[in-house]
Amino acid sequence: MKKVLTIAGSDSGGGAGIQADLKTFSAHGIFGMSAITALTAQNTVGVQGIFEVDPEFVAKQIDSVMTDIGADAWKTGMLSNAEIIQVVADRASHYNVELLIVDPVMVAKSGDPLLKAKANSTLISKLVPLAHVITPNLHEAYVLTGIEISNINEVQQSAIKIFEMGAKNVVVKGGHLQDINESIDVLYDGKKFIEFRSPRIHTNNTHGTGCTFASAIAAELAKGNDIKNAVHIAKAYLTKAIQRADNLHIGKGHGPTDHSQGNEVKANLDMVSVREI
Repeated sequence: MKKVLTIAGSDSGGGAGIQADLKTFSAHGIFGMSAITALTAQNTVGVQGIFEVDPEFVAKQIDSVMTDIGADAWKTGMLSNAEIIQVVADRASHYNVELLIVDPVMVAKSGDPLLKAKANSTLISKLVPLAHVITPNLHEAYVLTGIEISNINEVQQSAIKIFEMGAKNVVVKGGHLQDINESIDVLYDGKKFIEFRSPRIHTNNTHGTGCTFASAIAAELAKGNDIKNAVHIAKAYLTKAIQRADNLHIGKGHGPTDHSQGNEVKANLDMVSVREI
């Protein structure tokens, strides 16, 4: 069985972070492991508190996993501060991690910050150059590049700029683009753009979508899929998870998606259209 290590924060509400990552790995037939960077007191309406883990203990968790079990890929989520980012970058280099999937988690769905502002430069200089793929949403792409994004052309511009920071592949998530009836994610590999389009689903139950998407990509890359197929499968999985989320009836705010698809993961690929530009 393939194995993926997630390095991220814990969501006590179960919809995002480590919890979402491990559920997603299981749905894709992957054995998931974790190194927790922060404990959050969190639910569907907001983040009530954050307790950061000591960076040395984050390193110890990573070492415990890698010296015994090993991993076919790493996925990062909420890293909270510059010191933890530095530790993760150091350990990734030490273990020669080739498949590092970076979800640059900066803010929760509720608007609460999850990464200290001064840590942005450390993320850009230390972790982005190690990334096999990075998956920013529009807000995160703006923080990384300074490009205000309101259309697909600006999505492409931001992807190019992030690629130039050293990431091998960039997936800019366009779910927050206004006035369109589709959710459009754009992959840039340094040579071409590939658009992944799915119908926009109008729901409040989107808590943890970024974590889920990045974890699904990590799972599929760990299995040996190329980046195009990994993103296609991940987007189809996420689209179905959002579509089924209203059946959960969890929480009073931004509820979680439904991760429990099992063998249905590849059955929904026709929900996503793929176009090379």
